[in-house]
Amino acid sequence: MAKGKNKTKEGGATRSNNSRGSNGHHSKQNHKSAEFKHNQTHTTNKFPTKLAMWDFDHCDPKRCSGKKLERLGLITSLRVGQKFQGIVVSPNGKGVVCPDDLPIVEEFGASVVECSWARLDEVPFNKIGGKHERLLPYLVAANQVNYGRPWRLNCVEALAACFAIVGRMDWASQLLSNFSWGLAFLDINAELLEIYQKCTDADSVKRAEEEWLEKIEQESQDRKKQSQETDLWLMGNINKMNKLDIDDSEDEEDSSSEEDYTESTDNVRYDALGNLIEEEEEEEEEVKYDSLGNAIEEKEEEEEEEEKEVKYDSLGNIIE
Repeated sequence: MAKGKNKTKEGGATRSNNSRGSNGHHSKQNHKSAEFKHNQTHTTNKFPTKLAMWDFDHCDPKRCSGKKLERLGLITSLRVGQKFQGIVVSPNGKGVVCPDDLPIVEEFGASVVECSWARLDEVPFNKIGGKHERLLPYLVAANQVNYGRPWRLNCVEALAACFAIVGRMDWASQLLSNFSWGLAFLDINAELLEIYQKCTDADSVKRAEEEWLEKIEQESQDRKKQSQETDLWLMGNINKMNKLDIDDSEDEEDSSSEEDYTESTDNVRYDALGNLIEEEEEEEEEVKYDSLGNAIEEKEEEEEEEEKEVKYDSLGNIIE
C-alpha cells in the first residue's frame, strides 16, 4: 500500500510538474498575474464614469472608435441579452438626451450600440438597451468616415455628445482627446451644443433642434435665391459699379457736349476785320457778277462759258 501511495504521490507530482508554464511558475500563478496586469491597465485608464457598448462587429476594426476605446481600457463590451442601467444612446430610443439626464450619467454612466448605420435591421434591439434609452438631437459628424454629415456620429462622438449635452464638457473633451480628429467634433458643433445645454428636459431640446433645422433650411433657401438672381462674384461691389456707371455717363455727356461745341466752332470763320463769317455769307462770296453789276447765276455762267467756248472759222462758220 505504501508503494501505491508513493506511486500516487509521484504521479501527482508528475502532473503538477507538467502544469507549469514556460516561465517555471504554476498555471494558477500565471493566471493570477495576468488578471492583475489586466486590472492594473483598467485602473490606470479608468474613466470618471461607466462606459459600455454592444459591439456587433459591423465596422472596420482599424477605424472603429469603440474598439479603440476598448483597447485603451476605457469601455466595457456587453453581450446580447445584457442590460445597462445608465443612459443608452441608441437608434431605438424614444426621447432625446437632455440636461436632466445628468444625475443618471454621473451615477450609472453611458453606453452606445456599436453597429453600422446601413445594417440597423440586423441589430436585436429588443435584447439590448435599458431603462434610459435615448436618441441624440441634430449634430454633425467630425469623424474621418462621415465628416460634415449630420446624424452620422460614431461611437465616441455619440458618448461625447451625451456628456456635452448634460453639461460635462470635461468628460467629452477627455474622451475625444484620444483621437486626432476628436476635438474638432466639439468645435463644429459648439454653437448647437451650447443651445442644448441651456435647455432642461427632452421637450425643450427637441424644440431647440426644430428651430435650428428651420434656421439652416431658411439660410439654404436664401442662398439658392441669391445665386439665381445674380452672381455676386462676377458682379463685384454693387455700389462701386453704380458709381462707375454714373462717372461713365457723365464722361459721355461731357464728351458729347465737347463734340457738339467742336462741330459748331468748325463752321465759324472770320474775315480780315475779325467778323464771323457763316456758311451762308461764304456762299454769297462765291456769287459772281457781270460787267453791269448783275449777279451771274450758275446756269448763266455756264451758258457764257459755253458761248465763250464757241469758235468760228475764216468764213464765219461755227467750229464745233
